[in-house]
Amino acid sequence: MAFPFLTQELAIDLGTANTIIMMDGKIVVDEPSIVAFDQTTGKPIAFGQKARLMQEKTHSNIKTIRPLRDGVIADFDAAEQMIRGFVKMINYKRSIFTPNIKMVICIPKGSTEVEIRAVRDSSEHAGGREIYLIYEPMASAMGIGLDVEAPTGNMVVDIGGGTTEIAVISLGGIVTNQSIRVAGDVFTSDIQQYMRQQHNIKVGEPTSEEIKIRIGAALPDLDEQPEPFIVRGPNLMTAHPVEIAVTSNEIAHCLDKSLAKIEAAVLSVLEQTPPELYQDIVERGIFLTGGGALIRGLDKRLYEKINIPFHVAEDPLRAVARGTSMALRSTSKYPFLLR
Repeated sequence: MAFPFLTQELAIDLGTANTIIMMDGKIVVDEPSIVAFDQTTGKPIAFGQKARLMQEKTHSNIKTIRPLRDGVIADFDAAEQMIRGFVKMINYKRSIFTPNIKMVICIPKGSTEVEIRAVRDSSEHAGGREIYLIYEPMASAMGIGLDVEAPTGNMVVDIGGGTTEIAVISLGGIVTNQSIRVAGDVFTSDIQQYMRQQHNIKVGEPTSEEIKIRIGAALPDLDEQPEPFIVRGPNLMTAHPVEIAVTSNEIAHCLDKSLAKIEAAVLSVLEQTPPELYQDIVERGIFLTGGGALIRGLDKRLYEKINIPFHVAEDPLRAVARGTSMALRSTSKYPFLLR
């Protein structure tokens, strides 16, 4: 029999961009989903923030890997090492006993059987004994305080790093949903491409990510314009150093096509929604969660296009992790958890 004090309960939001682990309702790990490996030994040498600092700055002996792409595991071995590394971060002060780990992990609603299996296997190899899976839209709805078991329609748009999950939830189940692979990572590569084409300057992924965070916008004319962001890099033709001030107005134009795809997906989910639930959604509005919800003016842009109010959740980055943690506290209560 496993001793109860040796059982550790972890809620894991395994994201393409960030991994958040909660224990006893508190965040114990909040790190970028990235691992650095020593090429000669094949062993991991850094996880999370430490590995991120090495990204695109390594030599031939070190390789950084982002194990998740489009919300699912792309590199099985690196994912397992990463989960193991993050669990070790929590347990470094622990006793000699290895705890039995009970995990609730969230996955995109559009995951295939193979992708679900990869998450489950990686978690088992990293020390998980009892593993439950929860779909991301369900977790984010719970995390922002919606009553998912009530007979009313709630609509959530979760814009993560790899996928945008759009779902209508009622009576503890997902009624209609769509999962599209247009999210934070696509915005970052849009910015990279834009800098190359418009300004003839080469920027790496970490810089594009920073541009997105500092001045990312969904509308060209914002009420409060952020200061232009100074980008330094090599000119593509001459390799001479260049310095360019980029404005949020430019970023709004550069993200326009990708945001239009999210709008189309939201409309497509609304089209499939039963009329009674549609009525609830119009009354209550649609909730935006995930890192993408922080793009300036996104709620306003979506409202103008779709004519239903959009609300940006409080602390949208951690909504999925909080919902996963709530599900962990009473795994027997929620029938929608996958065992």
